[in-house]
Amino acid sequence: MAKKNKKNKEQLPEGMSRRQAKLAARAAERAALEKDPRPYAGLAAESQLVALQEFVPSAIAKLTLKDVDRDVYVATVLPGASAALIRDEQSGGQAFVGLQVKTHSHNPGRDLAYALNWVKNHGEGETLESTVADGTEPKITELLDNDAILDVEVYQDFEWWLPEGAQVTPQIAQSMQMANDSVIESHQVGEGIVGTAFWANAGGGKAHIRWVRPNDDEAALLNGLARIAARGDLNLGEGTKFAGVFRTHGLIAPVFDLDPEVAYDSYEEKLKAVDAAITAELDNDAELTADERKQLQNIKSRQVTLR
Repeated sequence: MAKKNKKNKEQLPEGMSRRQAKLAARAAERAALEKDPRPYAGLAAESQLVALQEFVPSAIAKLTLKDVDRDVYVATVLPGASAALIRDEQSGGQAFVGLQVKTHSHNPGRDLAYALNWVKNHGEGETLESTVADGTEPKITELLDNDAILDVEVYQDFEWWLPEGAQVTPQIAQSMQMANDSVIESHQVGEGIVGTAFWANAGGGKAHIRWVRPNDDEAALLNGLARIAARGDLNLGEGTKFAGVFRTHGLIAPVFDLDPEVAYDSYEEKLKAVDAAITAELDNDAELTADERKQLQNIKSRQVTLR
């Protein structure tokens, strides 16, 4: 009896040979391992999500999660640095997904999509410990309202972890106190500017504003900052100093050093002025002057890449 041809038994994608199918499968595996250059690209809230993930200790914002009838919030960090949790009905039934988690992959956008998809498919009282994306999650742009801007609520503690009326045991009280002691005072600033800026006072005699800029061409932005610096205008007023830039999740975040004794909301007008100056320079393709090139090299030498 002739042997059965195993190749004829394989279920190959339509129009593909066995070799083509193998190559396609390997390409898909490589794609799953690749780092997304901008994990939150396609979302109007991109700069907000990056800021909440990297620079803000305690904050939440309501999300519009498609095909879900419960309230869903994105949070900086959840109890135990968990990936997601759903409160029971007696505690409100809200769902929370965390950005600052104890276990993650190198693709935070996919991790967030994994946690959001978990929320869609699980019930009250459940907790997701690990948010590492495994390829089963939809694209984040398929889960969220892509045009939505977040209304961020910033806190100076983690009291929002506990639903109203929750019983506080000594163990919970101790855990809350430890978490609250770790919070650095932070406030969102720069209403009406491009991107997302947060003021923070980490101690040590300096406060900072970190300003995540969305959608800027990196070279054009750095050149613009260099031109503004050469004019002596790259600051937020007396007693402030441009400190450099962070590169994180494909975006650039200028940083300014500040006097911690000056109120965080006193920088609004100056932020708007610097924002207008940056915007005006983004389309300037003229050659940099010698002084501007010197400023550009100084800015590049002080770049810090977070991830």
